[in-house]
Order: sequence, then structure tokens, then C-alpha cells
Amino acid sequence: MTRKTANDFDPEILKLFDKYVHGDISRRGFLSSAAKFAVVGLSAEALLEALNPKFALAQQVAGNDPRLIAKYVEYPSPEGNGTLRGYLVQPAKATGKLPTVLVIHENRGLNPHIEDITRRIALDNFIAFAPDGLASVGGYPGDEDKARELFQKLDKAKLQADFIAAAGVLKNLPEGNGKVGAVGFCYGGGVVNFLATRIPDLAAAVPFYGSQPTAEETAKIKAPLLIHYAGNDERINAGWPAYEAALKTAGVKYEAYVYEGVQHGFNNDTTPRFDEAAAKLAWGRTIKFFNDNLRNQQFVNGF
Repeated sequence: MTRKTANDFDPEILKLFDKYVHGDISRRGFLSSAAKFAVVGLSAEALLEALNPKFALAQQVAGNDPRLIAKYVEYPSPEGNGTLRGYLVQPAKATGKLPTVLVIHENRGLNPHIEDITRRIALDNFIAFAPDGLASVGGYPGDEDKARELFQKLDKAKLQADFIAAAGVLKNLPEGNGKVGAVGFCYGGGVVNFLATRIPDLAAAVPFYGSQPTAEETAKIKAPLLIHYAGNDERINAGWPAYEAALKTAGVKYEAYVYEGVQHGFNNDTTPRFDEAAAKLAWGRTIKFFNDNLRNQQFVNGF
């Protein structure tokens, strides 16, 4: 099966899909607007199906990979939804205490792609934990449309408190070395930026195409940042100049990269918006950043 890429779709279709993915238009709205781009043998329904995630085709690390210990766990989250549920993965033959990474999903909860990402990180000798933001409404439902609908019903403040609690779980994990990093994608990228404003001892933060905090909130950031943006992402990129100015004013240590010619979601290899070259480069930078900041060595700026 030949993998489709963003170049196989009209740019306007990709913009419509971005709106659909982020809940700005409904499925019906997408199909209605996309109909004008349909061609012989490819209806609006077929366009949407082609753009939607294909989890099985993109899986890189099997859920039962013998190199890993993976399990679903629950922890208290008294300031959040009461109970925090997520996917905890660590190397099966780890020696010594390992650095930890919090993985924050997109606006669909803990789907198979995020579980795969969590396993990939663990294979690089980290303990990785991916909370399911949908746990309070029954968990990821196995359907992306239903997941988006459920996501709209969440209490934002309680969900943010859950993610803060998840970072605390990793910091105090007996198998961990006490150093916590965070990586997130789209909605999760915005959460990573948020966590950096709320957790003074967060050791490393990597937001992929995430919304940005205000200048006032940015001034609270102590963690070093590695920031990834897609070149063709006007919606998110519009907030970058102000964020960069605020980071400079606050003296925050950061690296930022814009991957030209690629779409929002370029790291997600389950959809045609995936760009292999950009994803490989960004992911390599991400793992190096975590190695540099989370291993047992002196933190940059003393953190």
C-alpha cells in the first residue's frame, strides 16, 4: 500500500481537515465543504477516509515488545478528576534509575499512536508515561470522532491538574531518577508549554506545534525548551513571534525549529500530513535534548 502524503491533497482540503481535527467544523461540515474538491472515483467521504489515521500501518513498536514492560496504571489526582489513568512503559532490562518523560496526547486522548510514541521513547532508555485525558469520561473510545466529542466535555482546569499530577508521579517514581521531561503534540504541545509555566523543576519541555502561553505566564518558565513548528501552520505559528519575544525577555533557555513546507501534525505518522524527513529530524533532536537534560548530569542553569 502506497502511503499518501500531504502533496496528494489540495491545500484547501488540508486546511479543512485541520479545522475538522480541532473541532472547528463537524464531520458533516467537512464533507460539505470538501465535496467541491472531490474527483471521479474519490468522494468527499473517501477524502476524509484517506486523511484519517491508520494506526496499524504506522505502528513502530508492538504493544507486546519483549524489550519493554508496558502497563495501564492509576494514581490519585485530588486536584484534578480524582483518579489519573495512563500508560506506563519502561525498558525490561533497565539498570539503575532512569530519567522519565511525560507524553501528552493530541485532542483525542490516549489513542494507539500515542501509545506507540510512548513505547518508542521507552526504547531509548527512558521511563515514559502517557496519561489519558479522557479517563474521566470512560477513556479513549476507540473512535477518533467520538474521542473529539468527549474531549469537548472535559473540565479544562481539572484536566490540567491531572497532567501536573502525572508529572509528580514521575518525579517520585521509585524507578526514576527524579528528573522529568515532557513532550506533547498539538493540544499536548500546548499542555507542555503550560506545564513549563507551572512546574518550576520540570527538567526539559518539548512542545510540538503547541499553542503558546501569555507573556506573563512565560516569565514563570524555568525549564529549557525545545520547540518544533510546522512551516505550513498559520494557526499555531501566529503566536510564535510574541512567544519568542517573551522567552527572550524572561531569559528562558530555548531552541526553536520551523520545519519548512510541512503541515501541522507532521510528526504523526498515521496520517498523510506526516513528513518523514522532518519527523526524523525533529525526533532525533528531541531524544538528544532529553538525554542532555534528564540523565544524571548537571542541569543547564542549575535546574
